[in-house]
Amino acid sequence: MSGRVGILGGTFDPPHVGHLVVAQDAIDALELDLLLVVPAARPPHREAVLDAATRYDLARQAFEGDPRIRVSDVELERSGPSWTVDTLEWATRELRPDALFLIVGADQLRAFGEWKEPERILRLARLAVMTRPREEVAGTDVPHEMIEVTRVDLSSTRIRSRLEQGRSIRYMVPERLRPQVERAWTALR
Repeated sequence: MSGRVGILGGTFDPPHVGHLVVAQDAIDALELDLLLVVPAARPPHREAVLDAATRYDLARQAFEGDPRIRVSDVELERSGPSWTVDTLEWATRELRPDALFLIVGADQLRAFGEWKEPERILRLARLAVMTRPREEVAGTDVPHEMIEVTRVDLSSTRIRSRLEQGRSIRYMVPERLRPQVERAWTALR
């Protein structure tokens, strides 16, 4: 693989329509040949509710059908915490992209200095920060480029809260995934 490759990581706990929308916008804004969606197996800064294999399977199904997107299990195959720098090193070695982009939210940019080996991350990839229309990101000197994405005011936390309350998540997750997300949640209880 060569060309322009973007990496969009996250817990995807569960994946929802907001993830699909920003993925599409990132592909267009960065003119990507491939977007690699990488569910974190063991997120170092937060705890996932659904297990890694379930989150990977749900993400794979959520993004299937778009030939420009591949969901990777690279972090599931690795032991220990899911460090972004390790994933970028893997992508550089295995995919050999002409340009590699790490796609993050504005909230992640503000905490970027706390990540494992932030300087190395910046040597491996260009940082692309997703922002809402007319949103400005201030207070950081980390080199990055802004990409405007359509933000859907939806989070995995909100979906889990609705499930906890016994409320519908229809239209919040891809419809083909809804029964699986509901079953996975029920199995946790």
